[in-house]
Amino acid sequence: MFRFLNVYYPKRTVSLFVCEAFLVAGCFLIATLALLGPDTYIAIMYESGGAKIASITALSLILSYYFDLYEPQIVSGRTEIYFRILLVLGFDCFILALVIFLYPAVMISQWVYALGFALLTPVLIVWRNAYDWLLSHRQFRERVYVLGAGEQAHNIVATIRSRSDIGMEVVGWSGAELNKEERKETWIQDLDRLSKGKHALQRIIVAVEDGRGELPVQELLMLRFQGIAVEGVGELNEKLSGKIQLDGLRPSNFLYSEGFRIRASQQMMRNIVSTVAASVGLLLFLPVFPIVALLVKCTSGGPLFFRQTRIGIGGKTFQVIKFRSMFTDAESCGAKWATKNDPRVTRFGMFMRKTRLDEIPQLWNVVRGDMNFVGPRPERPEFVPWLEEQLPFYYLRHLIRPGLTGWAQVRYGYGATLEETKEKLQHDLYYLKHMSLGLDLLIMFETIKTIVRRRGAQ
Repeated sequence: MFRFLNVYYPKRTVSLFVCEAFLVAGCFLIATLALLGPDTYIAIMYESGGAKIASITALSLILSYYFDLYEPQIVSGRTEIYFRILLVLGFDCFILALVIFLYPAVMISQWVYALGFALLTPVLIVWRNAYDWLLSHRQFRERVYVLGAGEQAHNIVATIRSRSDIGMEVVGWSGAELNKEERKETWIQDLDRLSKGKHALQRIIVAVEDGRGELPVQELLMLRFQGIAVEGVGELNEKLSGKIQLDGLRPSNFLYSEGFRIRASQQMMRNIVSTVAASVGLLLFLPVFPIVALLVKCTSGGPLFFRQTRIGIGGKTFQVIKFRSMFTDAESCGAKWATKNDPRVTRFGMFMRKTRLDEIPQLWNVVRGDMNFVGPRPERPEFVPWLEEQLPFYYLRHLIRPGLTGWAQVRYGYGATLEETKEKLQHDLYYLKHMSLGLDLLIMFETIKTIVRRRGAQ
């Protein structure tokens, strides 16, 4: 898998992204050549033609990303893929037409523009078909053996078989209930058989819950020296899911693994970026503040702002500020977790939650230093002691400042039950392990996608 900004992406997805970048740029370059002929060199080198083609390419890729065209687990049907490609091209045309109208100095030739998109539409559709056809062939899939028979092995086999984008094929695993000696002997025989021949396995995933006395260490070492990759199931799960599984997690996983540390200079840079981003956000929001304030007052009938105590860094409490999205008597019966379709939320409050407008006043919390722009979402003190009892390592969330948005929010969303909170914690632990300025910027980018698509978050 390919690592970028501390997030792992399947090589297939990266290949798809890179190839489409060349296809988009190529179509507009061909359109320029067809219409300008020998003058193409002058247009590219002296009239910013190269920069214009690069800008159109970047816009197309960003729109494809926002329409989930690089998320095959979300969008898989061909009809839906074709529809989303047409949506991307439609938005491309609209945005570029708007840019040309507002800034005539950009000077993109209308004929080059029209011919480029006329070429690009069939090219992308044919390319997607060819891509699916190529990757359906066995030689383009990595052959994997899962060494294990417990729940972890079952889960990773199911994950690999359900994810066409990761390009793996399970060629063998033993799900039978055997004793230790029988299991070890079965694994040795399987590894010996599958490591030979034209279609030999290429990767071994070790999913043994207790390997003492049954793990074929000598055979695994020999195969590794032969060039076959050997990987633990926890490491692979972390790459595929973007979270750290709590089940079977030990303190040593934090003490001895790469990550879970950040230099003072990195932390200072993160704080500066958060403060600047929050200050800019507050200034940009000022023009629409009176409209939102009026709608909040009209729909909730109470104070404009809603203040609530939350747990911050080091377990210290602070007052988080939000636009009121609930009725004034929402917690007359005590503190409750918010739910996805919470009946206590007003109609305008529901809209604010989906677009995250209710979170805007928290930018002031970021400027004050109570929060960072990115980090684990702060929890209420009424729930924290119970959650720390129920969920191991929950206290680690309080080692850094909480965030306005976070990895758990862009990858998971709502958490209204203990099981859902556990899921969010697993994503928060991944963030704590891989925390960096680059990952923060990626989460900000993903947050914009969440807001634009109105998926909501909590």
